[in-house]
Amino acid sequence: MAGRVDLDGNQINPITICMIGAGGFIGSHLCEKLMFETCHKVLAVDVYSDKIKHLLEPATIQWADRIQFHRINIKNDSRLEGLIKMADLTINLAAICTPADYNTRPLDTIYSNFIDALPVVKYCSENGKRLIHFSTCEVYGKTIGAFLPKDSPLRQDPAYYVLKEDASPCIFGPIEKQRWSYACAKQLIERLVYAEGAENGLEFTIVRPFNWIGPRMDFIPGIDGPSEGVPRVLACFSNNLLRREPLKLVDGGESQRTFIYIKDAIEAVLLMIENPARANGHIFNVGNPNNEVTVRQLAEMMTQVYSKVSGESSIETATIDVSSKEFYGEGYDDSDKRIPDMTIINKQLGWNPKTSLWDLLESTLTYQHRTYAEAVKQAMSKTTVN
Repeated sequence: MAGRVDLDGNQINPITICMIGAGGFIGSHLCEKLMFETCHKVLAVDVYSDKIKHLLEPATIQWADRIQFHRINIKNDSRLEGLIKMADLTINLAAICTPADYNTRPLDTIYSNFIDALPVVKYCSENGKRLIHFSTCEVYGKTIGAFLPKDSPLRQDPAYYVLKEDASPCIFGPIEKQRWSYACAKQLIERLVYAEGAENGLEFTIVRPFNWIGPRMDFIPGIDGPSEGVPRVLACFSNNLLRREPLKLVDGGESQRTFIYIKDAIEAVLLMIENPARANGHIFNVGNPNNEVTVRQLAEMMTQVYSKVSGESSIETATIDVSSKEFYGEGYDDSDKRIPDMTIINKQLGWNPKTSLWDLLESTLTYQHRTYAEAVKQAMSKTTVN
């Protein structure tokens, strides 16, 4: 770790990072990266620490003096500003980011993603601290191509569906479609961060993740999350595979998405952390346009991969179709296609993703099977007995 240099050949000096949401999926992988490969210190802020427990215990662990866990709910805790003042950089990962919540818990979604984030931006701006704010690819909403006739040849023109940070419009559905509460809240906090930069000199970077996938993402309902919970698509499908149930395809699984391996994405974030001169003032798409599939294709691939890693044959009826109203409730809407343009991040940070969709699914499902298979079987046997 000694003698590490940034992209311009300058020595990288250790900094202190206040990481809000450190106990989540992305935070846990970023904490690992920082402990394993750098000399930076982390003030890890979250209400849960399960996913970073291995980094905090025992007290004799080699990086014990470089990571501190602070159990704080950022909504109303006066300690937050003090931690931001102690740090050189704040990374805000805190969010409600589960599609099933967007139209069933719209108030919580808006408060979590906009109102609760306001003090973080304010404290960073007032104290002259750099901020890396995590947004979402959802801020793009629907593509221009979604409004073209189904048979229009322009639907195949990248200009109508590839999403560019500095050019693509953000198109949301009508207000009654509360699914857009998340995207709208995230866009508004982006605009606030950008305005603080323009008017008050806040040094910021905004990250727009495109479906980051890997071990420790989301939860398995009834095992390490609520029984009635509905996680994001990959965890939903993992849950179905573990329980040997058909994978539910919402509205036929026709939506197209790209998926990126968490370790590839974390490499990009580390470059942002250690190259402020190149990252400040920029919004970065972080995704893998080479890993594009329809949700139906994802289900088919996951079925194949899980059969390989588990040694179990696939069930006879691998998928079933359900309506979005049945699955998510009233007020759901969706974007047709989300393909990130990678020009800016490649130019500024020289970063490109590496891991294929098959390989990232194999890594993730191997972890899911090892971690959850036995617990799921026990939970199902109890349900059967009762």
